[in-house]
Amino acid sequence: MEEGLRNLGGRCGQRIRHDRQHYRARAPAQRRRPKKDGEDQAIGRSKGGLSTKIHAMVDALGNPLAFFLTPGQAHDLEGADVFLPQMQADTLLADKAFDADERVIEPLRAAGKNPVIPPKSNRKTPRAFDKEMYKARHLIENFYCKLKQYRAIATRYDKTARNFLAAIHLVAAVIWLN
Repeated sequence: MEEGLRNLGGRCGQRIRHDRQHYRARAPAQRRRPKKDGEDQAIGRSKGGLSTKIHAMVDALGNPLAFFLTPGQAHDLEGADVFLPQMQADTLLADKAFDADERVIEPLRAAGKNPVIPPKSNRKTPRAFDKEMYKARHLIENFYCKLKQYRAIATRYDKTARNFLAAIHLVAAVIWLN
């Protein structure tokens, strides 16, 4: 009877072959639905992993005025391209990343505004800048420190850029009220 049960399948000793090349669970190669055509989520890949840059503009007291998100590998000038046309202050305090004649300094001077930006070390002709006024740039750094005290902002819990930006606005309102 035992022999009869073994031969019942008709494949004694044969292996059943799978169509998978490797024996592990994974997503199918074909999608069941088309990929979502949504907005850019401002997530960039760099050496440290996935990241997002928060570009911010603050007033003379360090209170937040505007925010813009870019992927982590994007240059800081992308934020400048967004903020400079809407800037109402007479002076811009920025770090060395904004030392670009055509994109930042010339448009500011044409608008009658004063750029306080230290020159890059590899600049052929060093520019003069007001070192005493540049010392006030710590206000933006202090704002970023206050912003990153909130763990959801520091580690970006939200998947979508819209929700992450909303969380930044919420935290900025709390910072402004304190």
